[in-house]
This record gives sequence, structure tokens and C-alpha cells, in this order.
Amino acid sequence: MKHSEKIAERLWYLGGKPTTQPAPIFIGGKLEEMIAFDVKAELEAINLYKEIMDLAAKEGDVATKEIFEEIEEEEEHHDFFTSLLEK
Repeated sequence: MKHSEKIAERLWYLGGKPTTQPAPIFIGGKLEEMIAFDVKAELEAINLYKEIMDLAAKEGDVATKEIFEEIEEEEEHHDFFTSLLEK
């Protein structure tokens, strides 16, 4: 939730309007299915954050780049969920 707040504040500052509609919640049937979904979601977040950081760097927006660098813990989450699937 803290990440969402930081991103929403930055969007607002830049003149955008953050959404208040969450993405649909995935309800899996089996544990492995839920973990596989989490692995995919974390990978999507990693790729999106890297894309945002690259764009922010190109635009000279150091503040936005730093915000996304601070919340790059999705890689840790991805590793964790991937390790669960390997067991």
C-alpha cells in the first residue's frame, strides 16, 4: 500500500490522476496455481518499473526514477515465489 501511495502522489504532482480502481483479484484453486500467478505478477511489475525508470532517466525526472528504485523489492518477491515453486 505504501508503494501505491508514493506512486499516486507522484502522479498527482505530475498532473496525472491516479486510479482508485484496483485490478481484479485472482482467486486460484490450488496453491501452486496461486504462486505461479504471483511469479507472473511480480515479473510484470519488475518489467514495468524498469521501463518507468528508463523513461524517467531519459526525461531527466530524477525524483520519479528514485521512487521506483526504492520500491524495486519485487525482485525479492519474484525470487521468493519462484523458490516456492521449485520445492
